[in-house]
Amino acid sequence: MYRKEEKDMIKDDKLILGGHEFHSRFILGSGKYNPELIHAAVKNAGAEIITLAVRRANSGTASILEHIPDSITLLPNTSGARTADEAVRIARLARELGCGDFVKVEVIRDSKYLLPDNQETIRATEMLAKEGFIVMPYMYPDLNAARDLEHAGAACIMPLGAPIGTNKGLCTREFIKILIEEIDLPIIVDAGIGRPSQACEAMEMGAAAVMANTAIATSGDIPAMAEAFKKAIEAGRTAYLSGLGRVVNGRASASSPLTGFLEQ
Repeated sequence: MYRKEEKDMIKDDKLILGGHEFHSRFILGSGKYNPELIHAAVKNAGAEIITLAVRRANSGTASILEHIPDSITLLPNTSGARTADEAVRIARLARELGCGDFVKVEVIRDSKYLLPDNQETIRATEMLAKEGFIVMPYMYPDLNAARDLEHAGAACIMPLGAPIGTNKGLCTREFIKILIEEIDLPIIVDAGIGRPSQACEAMEMGAAAVMANTAIATSGDIPAMAEAFKKAIEAGRTAYLSGLGRVVNGRASASSPLTGFLEQ
């Protein structure tokens, strides 16, 4: 049985980004957009934030917007930007298109592994934060870069779990743990999460949220997988708030007094 204060803590648990409150800790990346994915993320996964690639005002962007309910917060990203200046221009375009003040900063020069350029990301974050954007930077999990992003005005830190689209899971697990321990901002695991169990593990570690796209978009049953991610993220968050049990190394620990005779 939960104590009353534990129940209240879980019930009132909210994700705060730039002064905005969210109840869902699942964020949909819509790079592999199709209507079924959008609908499942909203209905089955309860997503309240959905990314939107805005490299230009085109019919593809418009068609995505047609499927996103007005209640959903748009998170335009700067996908395609290779420098901080390009990312800033894309963010400004998104704002002009009516996408709001949220922006996910992606600055990627590496065309093979699609790893983010942390230094250019820091520069873009500083410029956009000064213009009043709620900046959510995608980065390679490096503590010094994360500290610089925090000082630059980021609303959260979004380290990759594995290279984009690989579904390999938490390859950078130990580095993400360091960010969770050392950075006083929400840590949102972005890219590479391939299974609900991996999303659950990220939340158990203390991540504030998980972004997923490929894992759901490439699954055999998109609505069912979206719901599985929702349940996994909620379970992981509840476990983290409840306090995970201790780990005993080197020997077993009797879970019942009846096994005490083994030591006599």
